[in-house]
Amino acid sequence: MHILYLAHDLADAAIRRRVLMLTTGGAKVTVAGFQRAENLLAGDPAVCSITLGRTADARFLQRMGAVASTAFSLKAKLQGVAKPDVIIARNLEMLALAGRAARLFGGDIPIVYESLDIHRLLLDEGMTGRMFRSVEGYFGRNARLLVTSSPAFVESYFARRSQLDLPTLLLENKVLDLDGAVAPVRPASPKPGEPWRIGWFGAIRCRKSLAILSEFAREMNGSVEIVLRGRPATSEFDAFERQVADAPFVEFHGAYRYPEDLSSIYSQVQFVWAIDYFEEGLNSNWLLPNRLYEGSLHGAVPIALKSTETGRFLDSRRIGLTLDDGSPAALVRQFETMTDERHGRLQADLAAVDRSTWVAGPEDCRALVARLANLQTRLSGARAPVSSPAIGTGR
Repeated sequence: MHILYLAHDLADAAIRRRVLMLTTGGAKVTVAGFQRAENLLAGDPAVCSITLGRTADARFLQRMGAVASTAFSLKAKLQGVAKPDVIIARNLEMLALAGRAARLFGGDIPIVYESLDIHRLLLDEGMTGRMFRSVEGYFGRNARLLVTSSPAFVESYFARRSQLDLPTLLLENKVLDLDGAVAPVRPASPKPGEPWRIGWFGAIRCRKSLAILSEFAREMNGSVEIVLRGRPATSEFDAFERQVADAPFVEFHGAYRYPEDLSSIYSQVQFVWAIDYFEEGLNSNWLLPNRLYEGSLHGAVPIALKSTETGRFLDSRRIGLTLDDGSPAALVRQFETMTDERHGRLQADLAAVDRSTWVAGPEDCRALVARLANLQTRLSGARAPVSSPAIGTGR
């Protein structure tokens, strides 16, 4: 089976993860996408990677222009690529290219819309939002399947606001473990005199979180440290490096490899920050972030807001540290009374959860590819929501 994957950002580790799932599931994958930084798929002999152009974070108009320009040059960009069996379009901007790509190859090629974040423009209540939802509906009119990562995206957006009516596959942001090599190392409580450490790993794009954690660490005066790792969205911060440097007990250690470094980085923290205010009340309330699964698998207790989908996910399993509000004062109250005994109980609760809640393995990869292959034999018929038991909600 040959899949053409249209990627919005070849530097996104989540793109690499999805491609690994598809190839492990038995598919041949060609990736065509835009670059914002280093192409993480470059040099991979198992994947053909094509750069369509360069785009930038937080410059939506520039990205729209790049997509429009690429639509005219797409035939040349895809020259020599074999006709795919399925086209996957990651995010709205790539959905706009998917129909064009299908027509270039001729024939009725199933299109899959993968949406793991709902952009704020789609949620605007005015004319702008109506226009973007119409654009999404227009370009997705011939799609056969929606892939998303949180049930709240379906409940709060696709079922209520979107103009799309598609079968839905829930594919959570679980840790990809293809050979059983992901071996969690449970982080121990700090030794006497050492601080509790909270990790904020992955896509660092929330200025409010940085402000809250910096103030909290300052108030705790060395009894709590904040460790940041990953890829900061510098467009969202006035001066990220300076802000971190000026914040006592806050450290940034740069990027890490996924999934190779997960055990190492999570073994160094006792808690993981799973709160996001980037699109507060909307996308941030609905998502189930990568760090929820990564931290929980490795025994780092997730911290979340009760009012969000992440908080509901944790509370339904009676795990994690869920807060009524994520203010510095609320965090101070929690950590002023944090003890080794309480931390041990929180860790034990995490350890009791079935590993499949946090991990996707080869069977999940094969189930995904089988679901995509099934689209070829179902090019018509009713579009009722479906879910794969192998890669469903886990609820």
